[in-house]
Amino acid sequence: MGEDGLVAAAATAEERAFEAGLRPRTLAEFVGQRKAREQLSIMLAGARGRGRPPDHVLLSGPPGLGKTSLAMIIAQELAVPLRLTSGPAIERAGDLVAILTALAPGEVLFIDEIHRIARPAEELLYSAMEDFRVDVVLGKGPGATAIPLDVAPFTLVGATTRAGLLTGPMRDRFGFTAHLDFYDPDELVAVLARSARLLGVELTPEGATEVAGRSRGTPRIANRLLRRVRDYAEVRADGVVTLDVAHAALRVYDVDPLGLDRLDRAVLTALVKRFGGGPVGLTTLAVSVGEEPETVEDVAEPFLLRAGLLVRTSRGRVATPAAFTHLGFDPPDQELGRSQVPPAQTALFSEPGFRAEAAPES
Repeated sequence: MGEDGLVAAAATAEERAFEAGLRPRTLAEFVGQRKAREQLSIMLAGARGRGRPPDHVLLSGPPGLGKTSLAMIIAQELAVPLRLTSGPAIERAGDLVAILTALAPGEVLFIDEIHRIARPAEELLYSAMEDFRVDVVLGKGPGATAIPLDVAPFTLVGATTRAGLLTGPMRDRFGFTAHLDFYDPDELVAVLARSARLLGVELTPEGATEVAGRSRGTPRIANRLLRRVRDYAEVRADGVVTLDVAHAALRVYDVDPLGLDRLDRAVLTALVKRFGGGPVGLTTLAVSVGEEPETVEDVAEPFLLRAGLLVRTSRGRVATPAAFTHLGFDPPDQELGRSQVPPAQTALFSEPGFRAEAAPES
């Protein structure tokens, strides 16, 4: 993974394999998401007492917050096998039939990105979730025949990063839903402390706090940064991740105190310096930083919006006063409607195509 992806919440295939060794095995080991953990604990205890599979579970929230880990924990707590697949992998109804008919009684089926499942397969899943039965249609037209197939009772755990794309009938068939929120810094410190023990990294409380503060509230990013800081500590220090070592390492990897990376700062810098804080259209902003509009919208903007550094308006993207301050500029003068940019930058704004105005005379 390149430096530009260091604070991306999505995981690569290689990183997923590495994460397997750091995943918690039980709800007691899982850090954060207190309400969801408590609710899941009660539901699973009730299901174990009745000797029946629990209700189907829907987990929603941004990537990297622990949806896959919770699915694995559910299977572990129930002492049953876990079958993993993803929505994009189920392209036809036949793909889903093959998976469902191979399930053992009580098994947990985890479908990641369930909102991307093909519509024919989704409709087939309705009867499987409710009645543990699927109807396989053979033939076409008037001569088509539906053959019912029984499915062993199972628990479906669906995960989605875009709950709004789920259809109403699909959402209604889940007996338990939980939305995972971003983590507090203290929770991330606990995540880092546990990961450091498993990795054999000597991590001071101050070093953990520094890494946690730049992790965008996401455990996956925190663990990724910890591995990079560990490398720096072993190569250029004595192997101990202290505050100074963490600060120096993250400076090398171009992750600033707010957790912004190169792309984030490029977007903010272009918005502030080239366009006077906006508003500016997405396509224009993307061209100015040499990226595709989808990359800016899907990779950079979500965190900039959550951090209060950028807002979307009907006229385009606008930088907030906090963005100006973070980049070292004076916030915009609301009364004059212009940005008080340092005089050294005014020459840049006079170039053709730039809409920013020079700083007002004092």
